[in-house]
Amino acid sequence: MSRTFLYCRVSTSNQFTANQVQEVKTAGFDVQAGRVVEEVISGSIAASERQGFQKLLDRMEAGDVLIVTKLDRLGRNAMDVRQTVEHLVGIGIRVHCLALGGVDLTSPAGKMTMQVLSAVAEFERDLLIERTQQGLMRAKAEGKRLGRPVAVKTTNNVQRLKQQGLIQTQVATELGIGIATVKRHWNIVTTPVGD
Repeated sequence: MSRTFLYCRVSTSNQFTANQVQEVKTAGFDVQAGRVVEEVISGSIAASERQGFQKLLDRMEAGDVLIVTKLDRLGRNAMDVRQTVEHLVGIGIRVHCLALGGVDLTSPAGKMTMQVLSAVAEFERDLLIERTQQGLMRAKAEGKRLGRPVAVKTTNNVQRLKQQGLIQTQVATELGIGIATVKRHWNIVTTPVGD
């Protein structure tokens, strides 16, 4: 026999999950208090990284039903929501979303909704890649140096100690930096910095 669980999430401690619980009761779902997981955590945190959601997954079994009031309770964006729902469906848990008319996301209508979500997720991902590439091209065109900033002072210090005859491990100890940092600056030719 399937059990019904409710996942409620709010982003800040001055918000309350009571409205979500009431909304589910009004929709006609009878969820036992012990099967309601309430969590205060930002939606920017993936569901897979939320303690409350993990606790919920530990308690649920194949055939159970998970109810959420809105899809954004499950994830930070369309990609995250899709992955979360696919994971739940993959372990035999049906997901009902009240904001979508209580649709079971494993039903034909729910699968169509998930296909739309997948298209939106792909669109979001493509937009993110495009914006990132445009930002990098703009920065390059403006003459900005991309990547790690040049650590001239570190390079000069490493080179000075190298010229004094210290080996790399001694330089690392002397400067209080890691050996990998010393190695990065070991063979760089520096131009003397004016006084």
